[in-house]
Amino acid sequence: MTYKSAKRAVDLGLALSLLLAGLPLWLLIATLIKLDSPGPVLYSAVVHGRDCRPFRYYKFRTMRASAPKGLHVAFIASYIQGRCPQGKLLDDPRLTRVGRLLRVWSLDEFPQLLNVLRGDMSLVGPRPPLTYEFQQYDTRAKRRLAVRPGITGLQQVTSRGCSTFRRLVATDLLYIQRQSLALDLVILARTIPAVLSRRGAA
Repeated sequence: MTYKSAKRAVDLGLALSLLLAGLPLWLLIATLIKLDSPGPVLYSAVVHGRDCRPFRYYKFRTMRASAPKGLHVAFIASYIQGRCPQGKLLDDPRLTRVGRLLRVWSLDEFPQLLNVLRGDMSLVGPRPPLTYEFQQYDTRAKRRLAVRPGITGLQQVTSRGCSTFRRLVATDLLYIQRQSLALDLVILARTIPAVLSRRGAA
């Protein structure tokens, strides 16, 4: 079995298992989101994946439904241009009370398991950029989109939002160069302690 087929098998098996096992938690999160603020349970946006192709991904909504995106657009521009040393917008005023907790524990990312089942994403890989982020990428940064994007990745278990954009790109390119099923399994195993440490959480 090749690496790509083995990786896809792991993606399908784990994503389906996590969706089914976590169903009671997903229903609880959906209820809390609806009780906390008006708006949909899920947030969707166009991001860019393998070979820079756009697709729509899903997250649990963590922000006010009417929140403008201008603040994040300006932050991303500053981050990519090297004027901001970390990739998380701290004390984001757009976050709801429930949304802030979901972000801290990375629970907002779980609907992306649907993207994994669809084949747009993998469990492990570089994080997909939003369109306004992708539009600012240079040739080197676009190289991190040579593989399927992931829910977690080498960057998330080593820095989790606490690195410069230049280092983020370097880490993703290192993963692409060294990717293997063994490395993917190590990253998956390290994801839980990385999330529990809350290091770099928004």
